Amino acid sequence: MSTANRYTTTAITLHWGVALLILSAFPLGLYMVDLPLSPDKLKLYSYHKWIGVTVFLLVAARLAWRLTHAPPPLPDGIAAWQRRASSAVHGALYVLMVAIPLSGWLMSSAKGFQTVWFGVIPLPDLLARDRELGDLLATVHMALNYTLAALVILHVAAALKHHFIERLPFLQRMGLGRKARA
Repeated sequence: MSTANRYTTTAITLHWGVALLILSAFPLGLYMVDLPLSPDKLKLYSYHKWIGVTVFLLVAARLAWRLTHAPPPLPDGIAAWQRRASSAVHGALYVLMVAIPLSGWLMSSAKGFQTVWFGVIPLPDLLARDRELGDLLATVHMALNYTLAALVILHVAAALKHHFIERLPFLQRMGLGRKARA
């Protein structure tokens, strides 16, 4: 596969870094939410927030990179409706990767728990303390996360379908598999 059909190394690194962080934060969030209040629960919440802030910053870097570096074109065999669906899903993924950490930060602020990135950098509270708003934002945060999970499953399934069934080099585009020799 030519390098013109691959994402840049920076884009690939940001993609997989964010993917790994999200795949860590989601199950951590599911696990920690029902734990009884304890020092361990508070520690897990801190880790979850650290991951969320890091995702937010890496997605900002991804968006900046994407604005200045066009992605490689899709292979010619992709139907027009699939191109539109791909664009819509990618757009929704980016919106969710910004909205989810932001909703978590807003929720923490409303619930009166400041976010301190890596236990060192305190982030400002974005809202005044408001328990009802905090509970609403918790529901929003959870709904956004489940929406992201569904879209990630769709994204992965489409990439695997194109790669293994249609035999298009989708996984190589994102850095998996062997590069073609020059």
